[in-house]
Amino acid sequence: MINASPDQLTLDEILQLSPSAKASFGLEFTPSEIAQQPETWLETLGIVKTMRSEIVSFLDTCSPTSVTLIGAGTSDYIGRAVAPLLRSIWKIPAQAVPSTDLLTEMKAMLESERVESRPLWISFSRSGDSFEGVKVLEAAIDRYPQIAHLIVTCSKDGKMASEFAIGKLNVLCIVLDDKTNDRGLAMTSSFTNMVLAGQCLAQIQDLADFEGVVSRISAIAAEHLGEFADIGRKIAAERFERICFLGSGPLRSVADESSLKVLELSGGFHSTMSESFLGLRHGPLSWLNKDSLVVGFVSNDAGKQKIELGLLEEVRTKAAAGSILAIGPDSLDLNSIADTTIALPLSTLADDYLALPYVLFAQCLGLYSSLTLGLKPDAPSSDGKIRRVVSDIKIA
Repeated sequence: MINASPDQLTLDEILQLSPSAKASFGLEFTPSEIAQQPETWLETLGIVKTMRSEIVSFLDTCSPTSVTLIGAGTSDYIGRAVAPLLRSIWKIPAQAVPSTDLLTEMKAMLESERVESRPLWISFSRSGDSFEGVKVLEAAIDRYPQIAHLIVTCSKDGKMASEFAIGKLNVLCIVLDDKTNDRGLAMTSSFTNMVLAGQCLAQIQDLADFEGVVSRISAIAAEHLGEFADIGRKIAAERFERICFLGSGPLRSVADESSLKVLELSGGFHSTMSESFLGLRHGPLSWLNKDSLVVGFVSNDAGKQKIELGLLEEVRTKAAAGSILAIGPDSLDLNSIADTTIALPLSTLADDYLALPYVLFAQCLGLYSSLTLGLKPDAPSSDGKIRRVVSDIKIA
């Protein structure tokens, strides 16, 4: 029997708690949903492989000239993580636009579309029932039939899968395994698996080759998950007042998601911020203080590394923050510029694919921050300000 306080337990020990203990501490879902991710990534790849012919046929038919990736909150960050890869491989414009913006600005945004354009919208939604996502799709399908829609969701029962994708030639839905439809408040499995599904779409013509990349990042994450959790537990115990997450290019979305995850799971206790490494120097650096933690998601690109490590060195030299944590490739010596380091065997992996293992650390930090503060990670918002699925807004 494990008698320690849950914030003192390793992730493995939390997973071994009795069902009643998990329920009492609010740990029925979130820890297992974090831990299952390396395995579920392989399963998501399998789902897309099974649908590959259907997806290729759909894309051939709509022959998109541009891609807009849509979601709210964490689902918006999925689009931001995937857009650079789509631009690189598909060789067409690809941008992430939050559904929270698109719902109010759709007409203005679409007025700039050329008549001959063939837009593809890719919508991401854990539940398939998010208010903004549903309303955006309803309006777009009704008013703009020239737009083709790919939906990626974790729920077969949500409106996006059960209503919008039925009987429409310009809509195709990819439904991931139900286990990725996180039951806890925070999106963990759903985030990384929808990112991976988006990456599979980018690589749909060479999916067999991409399988090796997925196997690698799954193995790296599985091997280092215990380390992520142990370091997250130690960092959470320090109760930093402010936490700033930094990332460049596609890793900026990891910083965004990490900031939101720790904010959500700590019930707003931690004041969090995300920025690009260079963006921090233009004003936001003043936000840091001696009770701040800076987390740098270091690129695997040699040119970017010089800039990012230089920025972390500047933070250290100016004593702008209380502590620096750097997570990056094991080919680098990060100990000279960071108080805590996580070195991963990333070798030749492109930054686009680092999102999955990198964000696991932030999820673990959020989990232990919640426990350290005496909150229940499955429902850390004790006052009910935020919910697993956002409520509808009355529109007159």
